[in-house]
Amino acid sequence: MDYQNTINWMFTQLPMYQNTGRTAYKKDLSNTHKLSKHLNNPEQKFISVHVTGTNGKGSTSHMLASILQEAGYKVGLYTSPHLKDFRERIKINGKPISEKAVIQFIEEHKPFFKNQELSFFEMTVGLAFNYFAKEKVAIAIIEVGLGGRLDSTNIINPILSVITNIGLDHTQILGHTLPKIAAEKAGIIKNNIPVVIGEYQEEVHPVFYKKALETNSSLFLAEKNINSNFTTDLKGTYQTKNVKTAVQSIYIIKERGFKISNLNIENGLINIVKNTGLLGRWQILHESPLTICDTAHNKEGLTYVLEQLLDETFKRLHIILGVVNDKELKNILPLFPKNAIYYFSKPNIPRGLDANILKEKSFSYDLKGTAYSSVNNALKNAQKQADFDDLIFIGGSTFVVAEVV
Repeated sequence: MDYQNTINWMFTQLPMYQNTGRTAYKKDLSNTHKLSKHLNNPEQKFISVHVTGTNGKGSTSHMLASILQEAGYKVGLYTSPHLKDFRERIKINGKPISEKAVIQFIEEHKPFFKNQELSFFEMTVGLAFNYFAKEKVAIAIIEVGLGGRLDSTNIINPILSVITNIGLDHTQILGHTLPKIAAEKAGIIKNNIPVVIGEYQEEVHPVFYKKALETNSSLFLAEKNINSNFTTDLKGTYQTKNVKTAVQSIYIIKERGFKISNLNIENGLINIVKNTGLLGRWQILHESPLTICDTAHNKEGLTYVLEQLLDETFKRLHIILGVVNDKELKNILPLFPKNAIYYFSKPNIPRGLDANILKEKSFSYDLKGTAYSSVNNALKNAQKQADFDDLIFIGGSTFVVAEVV
């Protein structure tokens, strides 16, 4: 198979969360352990850092990778989901895995994948770990896909666990309260391995404190410990918390023998996009009219983004909005400004919520606009209606942003 046929096979034949939602989520790690054994335990052949959280885990992971790259290390980076190309999920020093490597891995192990009925995510994790081991990375930053305790990445034994924050997202799977979700995230905390908590939240801190005691893990509160004056090329004001999380994490990684200077930290934080290729975080797509997209998609993330949006100067605000069909709309729609012009659209994935349904639900919260057949059609209409001093915002879902970056 060529690359596109290989990716199509991965996407369509086996369960994939972005397409099917909760039915792709598995309740144990038995398949991942079997895959690891089949691949000769590649996750044991490189040093790793494990990162989870409701918001900020992707940005924090990219910050860590960029800083370590500036320090001269060969750095693996595993993240999800991708925006444009599957290969964005697996990078070494900012360069995506090659199409050839993806094809070879799938072709070589396809009989095993079929026999074990592996999910899309399990296969992808196996590919990433195998690739990082084969390429002999000095360290790999591994972002959790969903939750933590039962996530396929949770077979690693990292030198550091990082939890950015806790919010109400994926509640059908992780639980309907912050402490329940925190318990799932805390599942990445390992015996005698330090853990960084990015954002102190009174409601969930006891969960992390108890888990740290049980595992004899040193616990570090980045928000309280770090008075950071570092700047970053990621423009969202919410990145301040992620910077503190990354800096606290780097200090601990240094204690494990990695040589990282303050200049490496400064350069790493100011060159994240250049070093890692990160997209979709308060990304400016056009200057006139100012057009911004952001992947924030839950209550906590959207709260930060919309606050910053309303701090911008503009004559009229145009919002292109799309969500997935299992999104708790009652939690996010009240956050959006009522005086904006809305362009409702459906992200181009099976889980995308129909634009007309979103329009109807939004009307209940006094958000008014027009439904469009696609995200790009919505953007074209917004561009036609917007004056040079208006502002266009695109968001609500990672998959909406993926169609415009």
